[in-house]
Amino acid sequence: MTIGSLAPKTEKKRSRKNKSVVNENAPLLPKNHEEELGFDDFNGASFSGAVFNLSTTIIGAGIMALPATLRELGMLPGLAMIIFMAFLTDKSIEFMMRFTRAGKFLSYGSLMGGSFGKYGKAFLQICVMVNNIGVLIVYMIIIGDVLSGTSSTEAHHSGILEGWFGVHWWTGRTFVLLFTTLAIFAPLASFKRIDSLRFTSALSVALAVVFLVIAVGIAIIKLISGGIEMPRLLPVVTGFSSFFKLFTVVPVLVTAYICHYNVHSIDNELEDASQMQGVVRTALALCSSVYIMISFFGFLLFGEGTLDDVLANFDTDLGIPFGAVLNDAVRLSYAAHLMLVFPVVFYPLRLNIDGLLFSKSRPLVLDNFRFASITVILISLIFVGANFIPSIWDAFQFTGATAAVCLGFIFPAAITLRDRFNLATRSDKILAVIMIVLAVFSNLVAIYSDAYSLIKRNKSSLQ
Repeated sequence: MTIGSLAPKTEKKRSRKNKSVVNENAPLLPKNHEEELGFDDFNGASFSGAVFNLSTTIIGAGIMALPATLRELGMLPGLAMIIFMAFLTDKSIEFMMRFTRAGKFLSYGSLMGGSFGKYGKAFLQICVMVNNIGVLIVYMIIIGDVLSGTSSTEAHHSGILEGWFGVHWWTGRTFVLLFTTLAIFAPLASFKRIDSLRFTSALSVALAVVFLVIAVGIAIIKLISGGIEMPRLLPVVTGFSSFFKLFTVVPVLVTAYICHYNVHSIDNELEDASQMQGVVRTALALCSSVYIMISFFGFLLFGEGTLDDVLANFDTDLGIPFGAVLNDAVRLSYAAHLMLVFPVVFYPLRLNIDGLLFSKSRPLVLDNFRFASITVILISLIFVGANFIPSIWDAFQFTGATAAVCLGFIFPAAITLRDRFNLATRSDKILAVIMIVLAVFSNLVAIYSDAYSLIKRNKSSLQ
């Protein structure tokens, strides 16, 4: 069963103008004529705009860690897992949209509330808050590392601005992040419709492709010159410890495809809701292609030396002409990409926190003071976190193993098993059970392995 087949047969084209409104989506679709003031020129989001917004939601920091998943799993299993996760993501979104159409829900929170009551809805909103705040702090830290450098490890890695202009107060991390926050994040986070970000989302996807093209070009040049060895095709398993370590890639793969918290917002603004299936699958095909290419060529280029953050590999001598220029181009394009991803991930964060704290208040779009206050407080918290947390990769792995896996797989599967509208087939329920079992088992092992590695590393540093 496909997402497109979920709408009633008599409804060939479902316009956004016929959709009812709940509080979580009020910023998207005003309820009456008086509320439409300032919005009457909006006739619904286009197919391409929806694809770019969903693709931008998917492609974030996860792209940098995917080459390292091939280092752990080997080339063949690693690429197979990327494709498999795309399939599971497609099915989980299909489950969501099937019950969304049946219950006429307009948000992920109301969908969870319809199946599990107010506590289920609140739990989902908390998961969105934990996941998105963690992700946005990671984005800001990466931007600071790329532009200003980092000393979170024993070796200092120079940033682009520091390499170009030297060490000055205006190339320092705090000033660069403050300028980026005020000049880029704050203005883009002020839009009340996610469709308003369609052009920046298109540019963001283009920058990710630039990052990919440069990496592929470097790999091909080194391959022709004989500077690349045959990559390892299969994982190396020497015992229980190395076997369990394979599961640490699961949170990275889950985080790489998380976009579920933005699906309803994009669907609500889409002019023709019957196109949502095509939007989801087009975005997943685009993102999976980018993921496969960067994972393959990134691992091919750096081999066993592939770092957890492949961007850090581009801080070294590539051994090719204009290597330094290409390094800067890769890092700068990716930092710019993350800057444009930030507001797309921030949008559902603000919406869900408002729904959690002010569920009885009037729509957020009609209360400028509340809208501005939530925006300023959230951006300030993220800014402070990015400046005072030197490195949160371990925390990022824990976030991916908890909140992200709930949003992406456990909640859609649980809604399917609850089956309030008797829509789920036997095969749907079997797949839902498999999703939950795989998610819980894999991520428990990943949490254990990450915690064990963290404790072991701290003990070693104390000795």
